Amino acid sequence: MNRWPSAIRVERAAVGDPISRANGRTGALFIRRDKRTGVLSVELHAHSELSYDGRDPVELILEQAQAVGLDAIAITDHDEIDASLEAAALAPEYDLVGIPGMEISSKAGHVLGLGIEEPIPPGLSFETTIEAIHDLGGLAVIPHPFQESRHGVIARISREELANGDAIEVYNSRLLTGRSNRQARRYARTRNLPMTAGSDAHISEMVGQAVTRVDADERSADAILEAIREGKTSVEGKRTPWRISFRQAAGGVSRRVRSGIMGLFQ
Repeated sequence: MNRWPSAIRVERAAVGDPISRANGRTGALFIRRDKRTGVLSVELHAHSELSYDGRDPVELILEQAQAVGLDAIAITDHDEIDASLEAAALAPEYDLVGIPGMEISSKAGHVLGLGIEEPIPPGLSFETTIEAIHDLGGLAVIPHPFQESRHGVIARISREELANGDAIEVYNSRLLTGRSNRQARRYARTRNLPMTAGSDAHISEMVGQAVTRVDADERSADAILEAIREGKTSVEGKRTPWRISFRQAAGGVSRRVRSGIMGLFQ
């Protein structure tokens, strides 16, 4: 796989900078675009309020993506696609490319289906989930595969089976030690698989914590996904602050409990 040099400078925005007001408190990445190249900065793993553990509406997520200088974004809710389709439709209003998709709960663990416009049901085998993504013309990216506590697939499939994914998420910003990210990167390099990154944001402030830099032929969802298939990527990211990771996790638990209680009365 080709190693493409970075053409995007990623740095922390200075507090008080006009673009950093939305993210100054969290220290989120600020991506400076290089208009002279075709390299795009893309967020491939973010969640809206439609996820059981998400918080914010589509518009707020798109505002954050625009504010930090992203070129494209995929909202990948857990086993839901409606918010992602809405985001893809609204993205041009924010000078963004919207990539539809979802995070599917296979029997083995989580799989990102990018470029699909129909939901894929949870509970299918890992192999069948990937086949369903391909049948819809999508790209199967395996997120945080070695983070077993967060539904990484490696606990339930072989390393040979993992290679059936189209790309491996080698940097997930929600990490404690970084060991699982390093394992994913080593695996992708060994298998010559395309590499991606994702913030795995569950609140809008964390959108853009990790970006995939994609050398695409044009500024479109199809071109971005094709470039990822071809391995024309590099990754950049910074750790989501632990206090925010814990807050996101706690918020997800409380929302699931509230949803379960409400379900008793329906």
